[in-house]
Amino acid sequence: MEPNVFDKVHEVDLKKTMEQSYIDYAMSVISARALPDVRDGLKPVQRRVLFSMIELNNGPDKPHRKCARIVGDTMGKYHPHGDSSIYGALVNMAQEWSTRYPLVDGHGNFGSVDGDGAAAMRYTEARLSKISMEMLADINKDTVNFVPNFDETEREPVVLPSRYPNLLVNGASGIAVGMATNIPPHNLREVVGAVVKMIDNRVQEDRETTMEELMEIVKGPDFPTGATILGRRAIEQAYRTGRSKIKVRAVTNIETMANGKSRIIVSELPYMVNKARLIEKIADLVKEKKIDGITYIGDESNREGMRINIELRRDVNANVILNQLLKHTQLQDTFGVIMLALVDSQPKVLNLHQMLDYYLKHQEDVVRRRTQYDLNKAEERAHILEGLLIALDHIDEVISIIRGSANVSEAKRLLTERFGLSDAQAQAIVDMRLRALTGLEREKIENEYKELQARISELKAILADEKKLLTVIKDEITVIADKYGDDRRTAIGYDDDMSMEDLIPDEDTVIAMTHLGYIKRMDVDNFRSQNRGGKGIKGMQTIEEDYIEDLLMTTNHHYVMCFTNTGRVYRLKAYEIPEAGRTARGTAIVNLLQLQPEEKITAIIPMREYNEDKYLFMATKGGMVKKTPMCEYENVRKNGLQAIVLRENDELIEVKATDNQEDIFLITKNGMCIRFHETDVRVTGRVSMGVIGMRFEDGDEVIGMQMASQGDSLLVVSENGMGKRTVINEFSAQNRGGKGVICYKITEKTGCLIGAKLVDDGREIMMITTEGIVIRMVVDDISVIGRNTSGVKLMAIDHDSDIKVASIAKVRESVTKDSNVYNEEYIEDENSDSEEESEETEGDESGSEA
Repeated sequence: MEPNVFDKVHEVDLKKTMEQSYIDYAMSVISARALPDVRDGLKPVQRRVLFSMIELNNGPDKPHRKCARIVGDTMGKYHPHGDSSIYGALVNMAQEWSTRYPLVDGHGNFGSVDGDGAAAMRYTEARLSKISMEMLADINKDTVNFVPNFDETEREPVVLPSRYPNLLVNGASGIAVGMATNIPPHNLREVVGAVVKMIDNRVQEDRETTMEELMEIVKGPDFPTGATILGRRAIEQAYRTGRSKIKVRAVTNIETMANGKSRIIVSELPYMVNKARLIEKIADLVKEKKIDGITYIGDESNREGMRINIELRRDVNANVILNQLLKHTQLQDTFGVIMLALVDSQPKVLNLHQMLDYYLKHQEDVVRRRTQYDLNKAEERAHILEGLLIALDHIDEVISIIRGSANVSEAKRLLTERFGLSDAQAQAIVDMRLRALTGLEREKIENEYKELQARISELKAILADEKKLLTVIKDEITVIADKYGDDRRTAIGYDDDMSMEDLIPDEDTVIAMTHLGYIKRMDVDNFRSQNRGGKGIKGMQTIEEDYIEDLLMTTNHHYVMCFTNTGRVYRLKAYEIPEAGRTARGTAIVNLLQLQPEEKITAIIPMREYNEDKYLFMATKGGMVKKTPMCEYENVRKNGLQAIVLRENDELIEVKATDNQEDIFLITKNGMCIRFHETDVRVTGRVSMGVIGMRFEDGDEVIGMQMASQGDSLLVVSENGMGKRTVINEFSAQNRGGKGVICYKITEKTGCLIGAKLVDDGREIMMITTEGIVIRMVVDDISVIGRNTSGVKLMAIDHDSDIKVASIAKVRESVTKDSNVYNEEYIEDENSDSEEESEETEGDESGSEA
């Protein structure tokens, strides 16, 4: 017996089969599932749902129908796929936060902005919305092609007439194979305005419309959820190239509550952002301490609109918190535009002009076919009326022919022969009622015939003249825009490209740097005032042999110019220095700056901006001074910049910003001080050595430079914690290059001087020891005495140990933040002063803090 041919095993090449199958699948997804058609902006499932609804007579003037019925009809007749995908498409077209102009009018639970799903389709009801009737208008007038459905029992439209540009108006998003589309929704009035502009240019000036003209009308996407688009550049790029990333930011408002705290109110979210998930994300950021200062988050949205309430702690800057939220959450989101659509079943990335152009071509086709259909119908009716009018003119003869005929077909034949009528006309005469013989009826037929003649000539004129056809499209589309158009919901703001700086409050900060090169930034509130003679508090965890050399107060947004012993300068923003606790060691400066081997930072000055009429005044350990215009230091490279040329064994110790009208004080470790006018020092370039500022004995060196404007008394501090103030009037000005006068009496008990500051009453200073103990005190507690004295005990130092005072820094009260008056001397104090520094309100605390 012969084996069954169907049992035969066919060998196939797996690679070829897989390739072929996958390509077929991919092409099917691209052309018949995931991408919208450029003409009506719908994917097949959406088109089929809308067509099913019109077939069910489920229009806006009829009651809602169960969604299960709509889905069942769509699935059974046109869309042989899962019911969930059909219902999902139906729900999406009904959600006003997903679709700019909803195509379905839903009744029941259709989900929410919080990401809740719609109720099951057996509970919900729907009907077409008014605007979707414009999508389906004239579908029965042969305006679009129909094709057989999957089992060839029904016919479905290839595309809908779409009497307004739905692709741009409602947008689309879809992921196919190897490509995706993401077209944002737009405002109906604007898009229609752009189409009208294109028509006007063609009708009136016979020219194509430029992209510039279109972009003047279409301002940008218009999302159903509102929000604000940042900047026009991304929009322009999207419209010109079809691809772009548009930044969308929530609409927020900072309010002050009755108790003085601030709160951020969010009233509009970016498109497609899930509100519940956003609130959850903010809560997580607070929990993980990535954002500090939020005390309460509440969702207070209701029928009136969206409202997210974010309450803040009293001491935080609301704008900074808002900027952090914008950076870390979807309060600011990116909409990636990919304007991909099917053109003749081929995927194409289109620009704005092409999209509108293809739409207009589709409309020309639809209106032409409709006009042709109307013309055919009118001509058919006119033909019938002509026959009726002939019959009425010869009514007696017609009646006698009909009466004398044996049957209807004979009557038709005789009428046709006698009057030269067509079959249709003869049939109409045979079917004519007796009432047509009345005078009024005859007049009615004559009027209808006249109207039809006018209508036919009008329709023929439209078909003959493209400009008339375009004018018809323009008039009809304008009516739609007037009827359904609304105001923009999405504002277009400026793109204030957020930098790191916006996320960091411009607050006072203390920067500490150790002898071995560790640096850190600390909060000012870490340090409290103590009485003179106290023990101080632990300011930094140092390693053996290390101690704090520099302590300065500035604000987070200042540049910190770091001058090194070798005469180079480096620069970074204060906030770039990692923040650390009061007792932490900090970060090695080599991690932040590209220092050379053996290079150490000896002077740090905070600087806000580079003024042309300001100078940097430098002093070296060996008594050299130099004055150079500040703007020469504006462009500091990553690997530093030469600031001064040094002699052998000399080091740069101090830098100040001056205005060429200062008196300069140089103080040496052996207690000598010179005062001279800044004008004695000529201006030299960046790469120069400078001139001699002070001469002194061997073994002595300069430990500080100050300017007369910084205070009315000179405070000097010795390594053993002694110190005093001397009025600066006791130091008379002399020429630079001299030896100066005695300013401190050095004894074994005092040790050498380590720091000198010019101070005013009411100021505070910080002193730090080589072991990192910090004390803060008011200078009013320090005695004002003569030049040749040793002063009083400022800090309790154990004489038997190796602990010494390492450095001092001045704490300055700030000008009020509201006055916008900046302290011009902020740079001019060694390693200390900032443009705006916090006013201290705490009273003195005696004793020590652990």
